[in-house]
Amino acid sequence: MTVGDTRPATIYDVAARAGVSKSLVSLVLQRSPRVSDQRRAAVLQAIQELDYRPSTAAVSLAGTRSRTIGVVLDDFRNQWFVDLLTGLRESLQDQGHRLVVADRFLNTGLDASPVEGFLSMRVEGIVIAGEPDTDLAVPASTPIVIAGGRAVIPRADTVANDDRAGGRMAAEHLLGLGHTVLGFVGARSAAAVERRAGFEAGVADARTGATVVTTILPEELTEDAGMRAARALFDEHPDVTAVFAANDVMALGAMSELAARGLRVPEDVSVIGYDDTPIAATRFVGLTSIDDRSVEIGRGAGERLLARIADPGLVATEVLVEPHLVARRTTATR
Repeated sequence: MTVGDTRPATIYDVAARAGVSKSLVSLVLQRSPRVSDQRRAAVLQAIQELDYRPSTAAVSLAGTRSRTIGVVLDDFRNQWFVDLLTGLRESLQDQGHRLVVADRFLNTGLDASPVEGFLSMRVEGIVIAGEPDTDLAVPASTPIVIAGGRAVIPRADTVANDDRAGGRMAAEHLLGLGHTVLGFVGARSAAAVERRAGFEAGVADARTGATVVTTILPEELTEDAGMRAARALFDEHPDVTAVFAANDVMALGAMSELAARGLRVPEDVSVIGYDDTPIAATRFVGLTSIDDRSVEIGRGAGERLLARIADPGLVATEVLVEPHLVARRTTATR
């Protein structure tokens, strides 16, 4: 509803309808306990009758809390973010916060970064989901948490999967199935580097005589990259019998390349991914994957952000969530 059907209702209209001051309406919007039940009910009724929608920017400029959290994703196309956002929502919604999400990939053609947009909205805090830019500039007054990546901002909290431990799990699984020539396909991201390091260490520490060969591309962890990385890997090392991909979408790309070569999964080559995204669990794919527990990462990131909003002086911490392996039909004994 609009006032006189000509303009949206304002906070002054709400105050007039409820018979209170503008300041008292602001207190109700902030959920202040200093308002009597009778006056709160009057204001809420007026808000409903007028269909009043408070402006986040106006609330921020007035010095009140925006209750908005900005979330920067690497790429909406990566299903890993689905569970992460679920965890974030679970930890923030009870406190009345809403999420505003921006995709760095979709904004690459713009001069301004998503972070700059969030700062102009005066969000209460920012979550960087994935790998943050090394030149990321966030004012010290804005709480920030890195979720799923590694912090490049000294004052930022980090909540991430223990990627190195996950890489070891992949190695142990494939070695236990009897594979001796193992391949790794990945890209130049911090998470992929950690997963590869754990994988290679797991193979070396097992002292079975197994070897690891790798293909690393200088780009994003995409399905197309996985296909091209697997192509390069098998062109040079056709004796590989098991492939560990840096994430699930790269694993799907590797499986596409194997199919193009007439190789069966898992009869000829076993494939294991990382992140345990929804597509990995589908019956059609049935991809063995390392579950990075992204819901827990999102929930933990939300909790750390709330703590930092409440106390900006907190010392930055790093929380690593332990992964676990989910065996499905893309891996088998050699």
